[in-house]
Amino acid sequence: MSDHSVLPADAALKIRAIQSLLAEKGFLSQEVTDTIVDYFETKVGPRNGAQVVAKAWRDPEYKARLLANGRDAVNELGFSGFEGATLHVLENTASVHNVVVCTLCSCYPWPVLGLPPIWFKSTPYRSRVVIDPRGVLAEFGTDIPANKEIRVWDSNAEIRYFVLPEPPADCEGLNETELAARVTRDSMIGTRLL
Repeated sequence: MSDHSVLPADAALKIRAIQSLLAEKGFLSQEVTDTIVDYFETKVGPRNGAQVVAKAWRDPEYKARLLANGRDAVNELGFSGFEGATLHVLENTASVHNVVVCTLCSCYPWPVLGLPPIWFKSTPYRSRVVIDPRGVLAEFGTDIPANKEIRVWDSNAEIRYFVLPEPPADCEGLNETELAARVTRDSMIGTRLL
């Protein structure tokens, strides 16, 4: 899988040109653009999910609520939205590794993970991870031991999945903010370890 997290320079220029044209024609003001960008940069996204994970690692009662009803537990932290209406949280353990896919399109829990990465929406990922999860995870640099079960979960329009990763071994003594800084978007999808 290639890294699509950075737009090529020509794509960034095209985006700015389209934005300028829409503003010039009166279809989209800079204020609206700023509001939309702020929403995706500060209101939804992986930093929200990382806060959820860090709280679950430090607060056993919260973790129990999160695993029992992901939507309500995430809402406790102020993260909500239609894309997280039914949210199931999958806990990675010493014996089970969970990975999430949407084989039909790109159903994804935006309130806790933000916009889906391009590879999540790609046909190769969507088709191959259900057939060969170990092989696909290895392409991400994630080697799961042969004795560990891998469960693949297929998101859809009604149910979104979110992975609670195993905490890293060296996280003792870290507070929730420090823990959240260690959590990655891909670990909450299940394609990377911490």
